[in-house]
Amino acid sequence: MRTFTIEEVRSKKQLKDFIYFPEKLYKNEPNWVHPLYSDEFGVLSSKNPAFEFCEAVYWLAKDENGQVIGRIAAIINHHANRDWNEKIVRFGWLDFVEDEDLLRALIAKVVEWGKSKGMEKVKGPLGFSDMDKEGLLVEGFEHLSPSTCIYNFPYYGELLEKVGFRKDADWTQRVIELSDKLPAMFQYADLVKSRFGLKEMPKKHGKELFQTGYDLFHVLNDSFSKLYEFTKLSEKQIDVYVKQYIPFINQDLSSFVLNEKDEVVAFCICIPSLSKAYRKSKGRLFPFGFIPLLHALRKNDTLEALLIGCLPEYQGKGAQVLMFKHVHEGAIKFGIKKLIMNPQLETNTKVQTLFGEYEAVPFMRRRSYIMEIGETPAE
Repeated sequence: MRTFTIEEVRSKKQLKDFIYFPEKLYKNEPNWVHPLYSDEFGVLSSKNPAFEFCEAVYWLAKDENGQVIGRIAAIINHHANRDWNEKIVRFGWLDFVEDEDLLRALIAKVVEWGKSKGMEKVKGPLGFSDMDKEGLLVEGFEHLSPSTCIYNFPYYGELLEKVGFRKDADWTQRVIELSDKLPAMFQYADLVKSRFGLKEMPKKHGKELFQTGYDLFHVLNDSFSKLYEFTKLSEKQIDVYVKQYIPFINQDLSSFVLNEKDEVVAFCICIPSLSKAYRKSKGRLFPFGFIPLLHALRKNDTLEALLIGCLPEYQGKGAQVLMFKHVHEGAIKFGIKKLIMNPQLETNTKVQTLFGEYEAVPFMRRRSYIMEIGETPAE
């Protein structure tokens, strides 16, 4: 039986150990992708604007030699609990060596803390918001992980079920081939424009593009409002994400759809896959980690869809035809051959059927688990 201790993360040294532990755990796993560590520090530190309505605690597990063998975060998103009328403590950033007792001890910390805060259930893996990585990988372990998604060993899900968790929701990811010939459905693009008054946004730069970024996240707030555990991003969160993501957008590979008033009503944000670049740079931009990142942005055969959204009143009016036509044309321009879709709720039939004539192939499946607080994993 393994001997270990669990300690709360309180110091900068402990936070560093918490963030870098997966690098050691997955050192021999070719499909795991390093996170961008500067982003990890930003999300997990007090600089994260989500702390205006969230509270969190992190723990490390160490063996008898003082080596880190596990980690977990507990998060209470008070806005989400208010919006969904529930008392949930989330767990996230879960990583551990294969040991059921160790997992029980880590989950027990989350349960104990959540119970002290009046929570009734545990869900996860989830982050502070939908912009964080969420959903345990349960299918597709043989594929290189998208850089924006969780990768974990197969034993994670098996042991979570052993300690009392059950499925709460699944997201699926699919991959589509992007040939040099556009699908026939795009012939209706002009009809969509004339009938519904929609149009593609022309290229913008500087302040105009940043303003479009703010508009994008406001559309996201409205279009995602009824999706699993979603809660609207605050203005401070939106400000952070606009500054973080908009500079990387290639407007040939992302699409914004406008109405007759030039308001953003739908969007599809795609970027060239950064997974191989993050592995080469080991998640560090400096001193030379930015070089493979820049190369991946310029020359790549794989595209990743990060965000797709459409205001409810414009759903079913063909906005996706304009978006995907624009993205596919951009893919042909840059020699991109396939597109990995972002995780999509398996119950969200509207988005699951968006891709019409494309032959979407299953790629990965992710799962959120739930457990009643009373079902203590220590028993």
